[in-house]
Amino acid sequence: MKLRIATYNIHKGVSAFGRKARIHGLKDAINLLDADLVFLQEVQGQHDYHAEIHTRWPEMGQHAFIAGDTHEVAYGMNAVYQHGHHGNALLSRFSISSSINYDVSDHAYEQRGILHVVIRVGSIDVHCFVIHLGLFATSRRRQVQALISEIQNKLPADAPLIIAGDFNDWSKGLSQTLYQQLGVREAFDSERAQGASLLTLSGMRGLLTQPRFKHAHTFPAEMPCLCLDRVYLRGFQVEQAEVLRGAPWTTLSDHVPIVVTLDFAAGRT
Repeated sequence: MKLRIATYNIHKGVSAFGRKARIHGLKDAINLLDADLVFLQEVQGQHDYHAEIHTRWPEMGQHAFIAGDTHEVAYGMNAVYQHGHHGNALLSRFSISSSINYDVSDHAYEQRGILHVVIRVGSIDVHCFVIHLGLFATSRRRQVQALISEIQNKLPADAPLIIAGDFNDWSKGLSQTLYQQLGVREAFDSERAQGASLLTLSGMRGLLTQPRFKHAHTFPAEMPCLCLDRVYLRGFQVEQAEVLRGAPWTTLSDHVPIVVTLDFAAGRT
């Protein structure tokens, strides 16, 4: 079975400082992706001020507005403020069996959550985690450890996993931890060796052991140079992974989306 998935930070559906509403363009563009699963970050479930100043602002939450009548949807509310709230969401063409949002906020100035959604693909439960980690490295490490503990303590060791979203991990420092403790693989890192790569240092004796990971550049949208957005997988075979650049993506958000085509049956075997 083939699955087409996407992950996208939609920047609350507005331009910088909320001057322009982009939610309608985002809905149209995301629909054109024709994805079975869409992992969304910075989704506004409610914003009364934007609803007041922008014409045609959706009456429903952005997650429900984008999902329309083609996808089921789960929403995890993370950041709550005077005019409303935002968080993560999963849009799914498959039946959603359950969803739960874990508060992994590391301090009072950043409200973060991990949305865990179980979907039913045939007779198998697939566990989807929508991620948006903190801006500080120490926070991200603790948040990833919370994710790992949840998976290791509550899920079968061979449960199929899709962990996708905005990791804010420009140093790629989290990949080794996820690879080793969860047995996952990042979608763009298809040629990863089991061990670390060995690099010869000129003028020095011996070899330097240094993990090397291949991830997609997704931020900033106008000229992506940082690998913030990721798709980690277990139990799937990657057929294609691509970053969508250029129009219309450069004008819709400060991130560009990732789209990955998976073979579920091949991954299970």
